[in-house]
Amino acid sequence: MLHPKNWAYSLPAALLLMAPFDLLASLGMDIYLPVVTRMPVVLDTTPAVIQLTLSLYMIVLGCGQLLFGPLADRIGRRPVVLGGAVLFGLASAGLAMTRSAEVFIVLRVLQSAGGAAALVATFATVRDVYAERPEGAIIYGLFGSMLAFVPAFAPMIGALVDHAFGWRGIFWLLAGLAALSGLHAFLRWPETLPAQTRSVTLRRSFVRVLSSAAFWTYTLGFSTAMGTFFVYFSTAPRILMQELGFSSTTFSLVFATVALVMIVCSRFGGVFVRHWGQRGCLIRGMALFLAGGALLAMGQIFLPTSVVTFMAPMWVMACAISLTCAVAANGALRDFGDIAGTATAIYYFIQSVIVAVAGTLAVVLLAPASFWPIAVFATVAAGITLGMMSLSSRDEKGVTP
Repeated sequence: MLHPKNWAYSLPAALLLMAPFDLLASLGMDIYLPVVTRMPVVLDTTPAVIQLTLSLYMIVLGCGQLLFGPLADRIGRRPVVLGGAVLFGLASAGLAMTRSAEVFIVLRVLQSAGGAAALVATFATVRDVYAERPEGAIIYGLFGSMLAFVPAFAPMIGALVDHAFGWRGIFWLLAGLAALSGLHAFLRWPETLPAQTRSVTLRRSFVRVLSSAAFWTYTLGFSTAMGTFFVYFSTAPRILMQELGFSSTTFSLVFATVALVMIVCSRFGGVFVRHWGQRGCLIRGMALFLAGGALLAMGQIFLPTSVVTFMAPMWVMACAISLTCAVAANGALRDFGDIAGTATAIYYFIQSVIVAVAGTLAVVLLAPASFWPIAVFATVAAGITLGMMSLSSRDEKGVTP
């Protein structure tokens, strides 16, 4: 295990160094949304092609980590995070200058690949440095909150930039942020890869990770957290604006309270882990999801739709998301310090598939303007996670990150 002295940063300094890479990948998707409807005319193409740029970005962001995770285990975290920043930045600059739909698609793929590389190397570094330190729970909790927080505000930022500078300004902004983050990392990001990692074969790494019950338990917990927010993100506009008649501004403020609760709760992640351990925190997180789902169901059945009946259960689930994110990554990856890059890649890939498939089915199959998609997804996913915990023969109670 890497000695912490090789990463001589305070928690605020570490967050300032790593958080931009947690944010860039999500920004690349969500900040672009306000101009999507205009892009067919701008690039002289069809709406289907523009939709392809969104779909490919999500696919490459998830699948790309399966490439860059093992690469980070072989050549190191530093070159992968720096390479990801350079690729993301250059692709973003190219997107700001292109007038060709074909080139735009290629550059979106490269931009997403850069985001995937930087993201997986960042989380592998967190695993290298903070696996045995209480700050790890705080960092994971904050990063999980950020990934959920960005979709709430990135479109508003994109709309403001578009209004002031045009759609190309959005991609110039992404290029500038990547350049600043990459320069900061170039000057201050040390290599954290344990030396023994380099000799581990890729096939053995995958088998080892996928055969771990603890890995699956905590990955399912993380999928429950991110999937619940995804379904909330997909259904909240219909409930708050269509059903309750909120303006776009009021909607944005109310919607963002969930992310705010998550960020506040994440600050206490280290305290929770010290008191309850990783397993105890995961159990309590799943219990909060079940409670939030029950409250949503009762509100849907017995009470008229209101901001209270919708948002109060979502605040409960926000606490559940924060508590789960504080322990999920460490719980899933804790046995894979020598192959943290590969394990991290598999962890995020599985989570993205579960969220995309199960979350979309919940929204499509259930009434999207009701509480049912969130209530059903959270309840079923939390129940499966708890069931997986009960099947695990490994006693994780009281383990700290």
